[in-house]
Amino acid sequence: MTVDVTVVGGGISGLACARAVQDAGRSVRVLDRGRRVGGRLSSRTIDGRPVDLGASYFVVGEAEGFARVVADWEERELARPWTDTFQVIDADGGWTPKPGPMRWAAPAGLRSLALDLAEGLDVSSERVVESAAPFRVDGEEAGEVVLAMPAPQAARLTGEAPGGAQEWEPVIAVALRWDRRQWDADLHSAFADGDADVSFVADDGDRRGDDAPVLVVHTTADRARQHLDDPESAIAPVLAATRRLLRIDVQPVSTHAHRWTFARPAGTTGQPFFRSPGLSACGDAWGDSAAVRTAWASGDALGWALAAS
Repeated sequence: MTVDVTVVGGGISGLACARAVQDAGRSVRVLDRGRRVGGRLSSRTIDGRPVDLGASYFVVGEAEGFARVVADWEERELARPWTDTFQVIDADGGWTPKPGPMRWAAPAGLRSLALDLAEGLDVSSERVVESAAPFRVDGEEAGEVVLAMPAPQAARLTGEAPGGAQEWEPVIAVALRWDRRQWDADLHSAFADGDADVSFVADDGDRRGDDAPVLVVHTTADRARQHLDDPESAIAPVLAATRRLLRIDVQPVSTHAHRWTFARPAGTTGQPFFRSPGLSACGDAWGDSAAVRTAWASGDALGWALAAS
């Protein structure tokens, strides 16, 4: 049966788009290649607990619609305010607090928020889409088609990225677990200023609220490019850099690496989404800054626009 809208990609932008379409009274389905929805809101169970390996946190910002969604998550204890202060670690190992907006996290991992958005939607998981064109997906009638994914992935389905080419940077996320916490309690998270290997370190136990002795470390784009064919090979240089930056004397008891070939856009379009007859696109590259709230707002705005057409 043909639906009004087919969304390809079950990350937060695709789910927000589908929810808007459905809330407007139109029919919609979501096709996602993963076993579970989430996209870069990725949490993987490692040593018995979810670890956030994709997005590190989110900020509410000024989007009223997203603020209402977050308020509902907080009321149901799916999301929690985390911290408004990160550290900046300089090349000499000095720490400087960097206040900013409140960063939010999810006690059960950020994927739990995507799963919540997917409740009540028609979602087909483990569906690998090979081609998409206006009104068709893999040759089947699909109604309006939305590509909710990084532009390089969209280009593989259409031959040309909707809205034009975009540059994306890779990241390898490395999870490191110790038998007990080995770092300062004030860490929360830190930006590594000028480090060749590490760009960001997150205290996963602190942001999740269970105090587990787990760090998630994001590589620089340059370091990631050297290990895209073998993500596990990035663990050794990342671990060495992390121990140096945080002055940790002991080895972790377990490690895990996850590759993000298209982790974040190098720049954003400034437009809320791409819209053309039959084929549209949304995501965190559409907006003023790449962020979780941008992805949600892009999908939500596109969904309402499609429903009104």
